[in-house]
Amino acid sequence: MAPAMGENESSSAPRSADVARLAGVSRKTVSRVLNNEPYVSDAARRKVLAAAEELGYRLNQAARTLASGRTGSIGVVALGTVGYGTASLLLHIERAVRDAGYALRVVNTPDGDPVGIAGAVESLLEQGVDGVVVSEPIVEGDVGVRVDVPVLFLGAPPAFSAARTVTMGVGAHALARAATEHLLDLGHATVHHLAGPRRWYATKDRIEGWRAALAARGAHEPPLLNGDWSPASGYAAGYALASDTSDTSVTAVFAAGDEMAIGLIHALRDAGRRVPEDISVVGFDGNPVFAYVSPPLTTVRQPFEAAAREGIRLLVHAIEKPDTDLPPASDPPVQLVVRGSTAPPPSHQDKTVQRNA
Repeated sequence: MAPAMGENESSSAPRSADVARLAGVSRKTVSRVLNNEPYVSDAARRKVLAAAEELGYRLNQAARTLASGRTGSIGVVALGTVGYGTASLLLHIERAVRDAGYALRVVNTPDGDPVGIAGAVESLLEQGVDGVVVSEPIVEGDVGVRVDVPVLFLGAPPAFSAARTVTMGVGAHALARAATEHLLDLGHATVHHLAGPRRWYATKDRIEGWRAALAARGAHEPPLLNGDWSPASGYAAGYALASDTSDTSVTAVFAAGDEMAIGLIHALRDAGRRVPEDISVVGFDGNPVFAYVSPPLTTVRQPFEAAAREGIRLLVHAIEKPDTDLPPASDPPVQLVVRGSTAPPPSHQDKTVQRNA
């Protein structure tokens, strides 16, 4: 015979009433604590959370949605590529979202297609997300959507209107400036720049940082070199530099991506130019793999984790406290990783040898 209702309660999943009984509070208090509502004392909140943990109680998501009007999920619009930078940023966004207690929904987009971006946002809104993160770095033209939830634009300016807009940079301008200043500090008269694709916001930020460093030192600004983030484009740029016998002033290059920097170094060495004895090279991103190439690559490390956590912190605040001002944002850290691909220019090296002779 089947057991009567309540006879086998010890084997069933714990309920909010069980949490209330163990904590010695009302079921209403349990509901307020688990839905993060106000008007609950710290002591009562601690008791409820301890009881819920002891019993292994999980608040039913449907109940949470009904109680708060939120779904407990955040959507991410991400570029559909697997480059180190975009993949690392998405990884840290995922961790930050989950650590904030939200579920993650990701929609990838075609390369810089505004129609694809609009469709990705609409797809997330149809799923009922509480907020949206846009880490798409190549938005082109007007994205014809109106979003009624908060939106975090991470590493790019706002591309469409939203109920509340949060912007968070990844410090590309400051990192590019630090990379350029490192080479100038070594004594190089100027620094050439191998830029990424012009459609990317990251490319523009890095060019501006490079130019700002040169201008601050009164250094000549050489013509830009163009790449597409790939090692092959770096190789082509390095080959062009090494082949230009009319310009012997090239002693330092700042590449907008680590992979382009590696291709550049390979081309220079194939052409008989030594790195760093003849030409110094700095990359950008901080891919740890390139600590183990020859020579080990000097680079600036993008603060993916710090930017993602700070951005998600602000987005969650906008979701959960829509009527309050956003807290101040912390600037992402600037980290220069000096390795073996940079050195003083040949003229400085010759003077050092003469002094030590």
